[in-house]
Amino acid sequence: QVQLVESGGGLVQAGGSLRLSCAASGSIVSINTMRWYRQAPGKQRELVASVGSGGSTDYADFVKGRFTISRDNAKNSGYLQMNSLKPEDTAVYYCNADIVDTGTWRISRYWGQGTQVTVSS
Repeated sequence: QVQLVESGGGLVQAGGSLRLSCAASGSIVSINTMRWYRQAPGKQRELVASVGSGGSTDYADFVKGRFTISRDNAKNSGYLQMNSLKPEDTAVYYCNADIVDTGTWRISRYWGQGTQVTVSS
């Protein structure tokens, strides 16, 4: 069984920074792409950023230049550094990863439970 656990959310003023962490645990063989999504109240969940197993990254236009995604393969962890936060960044942020586990030996997509980020104006 595999679990993803996010941490690092909280309340911050506009212009501030937060660093989210996502820790994967369980019977993991390998982790492919890791992603961060977010969902604001009344809106659909949207992709924020992704990082491949080799470190290649991709960002949604609305966070380019402000957010940085990274990972530590030795720790089975991913991170999202969020700078210059805006009130419109307020949302629940979810970690997502494509993981091969020892139970199935196939790639499955896992989600964390989410962490709240609130940016005040």
